[in-house]
Amino acid sequence: MRRPAVAGDPVLLALVAATLLLFPLFLTGLGGNGTSWTVQTVLDLLNVVVAARLAAHPDVSAAGRRFWRAVVIACGLSAVGDGFQTILAYGGGSARVSVVQTAFVVTGMTIAVGATLRHPLGGEGRQRLRLWLDAATVLTGVAVFLWYFLLAEELGGPDVGGRWAAAATTAVMLLIAFGVLKLIFSGTAPFTRTAGMLACLGLAGTSLGASVAGVLFGDDLPPGVMSLIQLVPCMIMVGALRLQLWQTGPAGPVRDRAAGHRPSRLPYLAVIATQVLLVCSLRDGEPGLRTWGVALGAVAITTLVLCRQLSAVRDNERLLTELDQQREWFRALVQNTSDLTVVVARDGVVRYASPATERVLGLDPAELVGTSMYDRTCPDDLPAVDRHVALLFADPGQSVAAQVRWRHADGTYRWLDLISTDLYHNPNVRGVVINARDASETRALHDELQRQASHDALTGLANRVLLQRRIDAAAGAAGPGAISMLLIDLDGFKAINDQHGHHTGDQVLVQVAARLSGLLGTGEVAARLGGDEFAVLLPATGPDEAAKLADRIAAVVAEPMLVGERWLSVGASVGVASGLPGEGDRLLREADAAMYRRKHDRRAGAQPVR
Repeated sequence: MRRPAVAGDPVLLALVAATLLLFPLFLTGLGGNGTSWTVQTVLDLLNVVVAARLAAHPDVSAAGRRFWRAVVIACGLSAVGDGFQTILAYGGGSARVSVVQTAFVVTGMTIAVGATLRHPLGGEGRQRLRLWLDAATVLTGVAVFLWYFLLAEELGGPDVGGRWAAAATTAVMLLIAFGVLKLIFSGTAPFTRTAGMLACLGLAGTSLGASVAGVLFGDDLPPGVMSLIQLVPCMIMVGALRLQLWQTGPAGPVRDRAAGHRPSRLPYLAVIATQVLLVCSLRDGEPGLRTWGVALGAVAITTLVLCRQLSAVRDNERLLTELDQQREWFRALVQNTSDLTVVVARDGVVRYASPATERVLGLDPAELVGTSMYDRTCPDDLPAVDRHVALLFADPGQSVAAQVRWRHADGTYRWLDLISTDLYHNPNVRGVVINARDASETRALHDELQRQASHDALTGLANRVLLQRRIDAAAGAAGPGAISMLLIDLDGFKAINDQHGHHTGDQVLVQVAARLSGLLGTGEVAARLGGDEFAVLLPATGPDEAAKLADRIAAVVAEPMLVGERWLSVGASVGVASGLPGEGDRLLREADAAMYRRKHDRRAGAQPVR
């Protein structure tokens, strides 16, 4: 389900409307001190409710839940302190902020500071150090502005206790901002970058808004305007928490938080702002406490930036050294490996070829680059390549294996084992990486073993295993036509073995097998069953055609054959059986019985062996 736009969130819309209503309320003088503290207390309670919902959200991690529980406690203590101040305001007490309010707020915000500083950081070593330096740089810049606009002149003025209380609240708010910035830079924050930056804006407004306005406009501001300056940042804080609740889920914060890994420009903006403030303070004439504070802040922030840059320079030097070492290692690995590595575009055009191209394909790598691997593939293997490519593109990033033939420089085809990985999504590759190993010898051995397992070693005809496979295949492709089976047994073969030896007998069997093969057509299979017994499978052949072929086989086999220096001859008793494609086993038995009847009938007229 698609999430609606953030602008349509009813709570955020209500917050915007409430903020707009505050302006006529306070600018017209209708909102007094009690109203201001009432609104502040309500905002604290809203923060408690939203933070509690975040702490209980199922998509928040364990560390995130601990963080939001601390925020609930901090906002709850602030609500107690502001509520106490509200009672004082309606009871006709002094307009000054009480010590009780300050104690509760500072205690609560201190808990929030601890939560931000204790939350786990991403990275390690120098990377974590740079996160701290970046956050410290931004906080130092904010502290310099705080000193310039608030502390330098107000700490020594009247109402010293109130000034120190305000300074304590401001310092704690800035520490929270420091922790939030640290988490934003780390990329492990329990909140999104957008919500975090909005919260930093609210914290800065809460701590510095009234003081900056007082310095810029003096005592001419009406009380209502000052109340607005104090309340609007608090409204922003509530909006930040609500935005985070809206963004929390499988689709929202992960995508937004990924931006936290990008380098931030905030530290550099803090440096620029501090330098500009130093120039402005020097225009006041004789340097005073304010100017010296800004100058020391400028020195501190410059030192932090220099430390950060020094750490980055050292990391870059180490990284360059490691890259050089890896480059040399990769070059040595690629140049000396026997496997061929090529990178091809999705249309099959080679973009890179490793030096092993010369060993595997007999080509210089430069000759292969720019050519199409489809043109180099054996045409018989193109269907397999198409299936291989379909599997490859269906699951990018995963390796897919195949075995195909590529044309060598000498014109022959070599079998290669391929491991292909589609890395087109990787901007540094933008292609398919293929690792190829010469498998010609392995494939030849495999084919020979497969041939030996299905063929007779002496005659090269099919053996019983292959014959049975062909019978089963004929049954699987059963059609309306008939099939026939011939069973052949040689007459007089034993006498040749006894008189001339087994070697001569083997030569007779080889010549008989050659004569059988010469009589068969496409799809017809001759097999040696053992000894001097042969079989012929005749798909799509009826009994009449099978009987004619049986007579021809008997005549051809009976022709004299030259073995060594002797002319020898044997007879052939051929049994014939015909039937349906699914009856192969029965036909084999019936052909065997017919062959023995034929042999029995031929015995009386058998010719003597010469």
